Amino acid sequence: MSVREYREFHRRSIEDREGFWAEQARLVDWKRPWESVLDFSRPPFARWFPGGQTNLCHNAVDRHLEERGDQRALIYVSTETGEERTYTYRQLYAEVNAFAAVLRGLGVERGDRVVIYMPMMPEAIFAMLGCVRIGAIHSVVFGGFAADNLARRVDDARPKVLITADAGMRGGNVIRYKPLVDRALDVASRPPERVVICDRGIDREMRPVSGRDLDYADLRSEHEGEEVPVEWVDSTHPSYILYTSGTTGTPKGVQRDTGGHAVALTASMRHIFATNPGETMFTASDIGWVVGHSYIVYGPLMYGLTSIVYEGLPIRPDPGIWWKIVQDYGVSTMFTSPTAIRALRKQDPQYMRRYDTSSLRNLFLAGEPLDEPTSRWASASLGVTVRDNYWQTETGWPILSSMLPGLEDEPVVPGSAGFPCYGYDVCLMHEQTGEEVGPGERGILAIRAPLPPGCMSTVWGDDRRFVETYFSDFPDRNLYSTFDWGVRREDGRYFIMGRSDDVINVAGHRLGTREIEEAMSDHPEVAEAAAVGVADEYKGQVVYAFVVPKDSRRLETEAGREELDRSVREIVAQKVGPIARPAAVYFVEALPKTRSGKLLRRGIQALAESRDPGDLSTLEDPAALEAVRSAAQNPEA
Repeated sequence: MSVREYREFHRRSIEDREGFWAEQARLVDWKRPWESVLDFSRPPFARWFPGGQTNLCHNAVDRHLEERGDQRALIYVSTETGEERTYTYRQLYAEVNAFAAVLRGLGVERGDRVVIYMPMMPEAIFAMLGCVRIGAIHSVVFGGFAADNLARRVDDARPKVLITADAGMRGGNVIRYKPLVDRALDVASRPPERVVICDRGIDREMRPVSGRDLDYADLRSEHEGEEVPVEWVDSTHPSYILYTSGTTGTPKGVQRDTGGHAVALTASMRHIFATNPGETMFTASDIGWVVGHSYIVYGPLMYGLTSIVYEGLPIRPDPGIWWKIVQDYGVSTMFTSPTAIRALRKQDPQYMRRYDTSSLRNLFLAGEPLDEPTSRWASASLGVTVRDNYWQTETGWPILSSMLPGLEDEPVVPGSAGFPCYGYDVCLMHEQTGEEVGPGERGILAIRAPLPPGCMSTVWGDDRRFVETYFSDFPDRNLYSTFDWGVRREDGRYFIMGRSDDVINVAGHRLGTREIEEAMSDHPEVAEAAAVGVADEYKGQVVYAFVVPKDSRRLETEAGREELDRSVREIVAQKVGPIARPAAVYFVEALPKTRSGKLLRRGIQALAESRDPGDLSTLEDPAALEAVRSAAQNPEA
């Protein structure tokens, strides 16, 4: 019965879009009702709730004051600085108004852009909400991008003001933000007029630039207690720009609207994340990424939750810190990445058993394919249901999920991202023929336009690029391409196999990297693994495996290394097939990843083929890439 309920819910969202989304829009406050639910007169561009007026800050803060003004809105925990702060909705209202007053005092108006380049700290969220309160458009740049990448984003967004901090910390190491900002604005062709600095007292050597840099604490004191009226904006007004990670050349700015964004995220808190107003949600991400935008800031606050804002690593000061937060603040819903859980899986399980995590109801994982061993381990260790979901920066909220209306009691299948979410008309397309594939066949995951509310409305300043990038793979089909491989089972569950360019072609056999990596991860002595295709004169490509062992002592003897090498190759052959057996296995201490936790397969592949790995601006740990380089060049080391 449950799956039938889900299918009816999903069917209505596709066949009666206007009726369905009109119902969801009642979850949001509107200053002026919309004239129509959907305007799709210019495909593939969809305009949701045109004619309506609303405001994200009002929905996230103001409307909760009467009912839950004294409820905690934000709980800030920093294991880097040892600081903890709590803000009720009433206190959040005061802080956001102060920041909005500061921005307004600097001449920021409706439609102006503000770049936010900050660590995970409450002031970054105050700045985001302060922007949308006055109708400005924020662009959060991950606080750790190199100066050149910040400069390119500044030039594309053309902000009036940039907001930053003196410094951040990661793993106990100081990251000086101000020098990065100074270098970026030196090379930017369109630098902002003003830079507002939140001085945390970390970088004692920081020096402001005269006539440009302003101290936020000083500005705030000038505007203490001010209340700034909400600027009601059209539903189609841009809410923010978020540049996709790893872009080269001209950045690609995902532009989100206001009304559709508010409706989609608020509805997702009910239908996908199964939360209730007043509960606490802990999303272990960063506001520099879309997960942070959607599920640290806007989604939880618009639905009246308490949101945890965490600055730090999952293993510092010890691997029990996340579970201590769950215990101390009664977290009911948690959202993080498979990479983070895999990092914890390598630690002593006593850290998990030390804390009472009984308040935790669901653990959601997204950002990369979830391998079956990690899913099983997390579920068994925490005693909760692990809910996979799949989406993109461009969509802003999940495309696939294993938690949807009607699926609450449906068994979760490890490794499956679940079923299509309401509003998404999903299909799998053959890469070469452009025809739809059937159950069990691999295809490119695509979405029939119109995209549902909350998805990107265009590429900032470049409608043509929006069409050419996302709607040109299947001409005349009006299909948005996710560029990801997927497989659908007979029961309707989807499995994401990785990017369409993450395919290894061995003697005409196309192998997904995820299939191989999942097989290696099932090895009892393997903590993490990456598979890449390397050019081969005879087979086109062969598989190279890079493996992080759970216990490096196994590699200290030649016999131990050879046995682990052999068994890794064998488990791939057993689980995927002999054609997938790695031609080489390299053991490394860590795998190179972006700061958002995604594996840098292209960089690994380039090094394995003795090529330049290209743009590494999103690299989390340069030493990991050097370890791969060393292993590939000195296989016996």
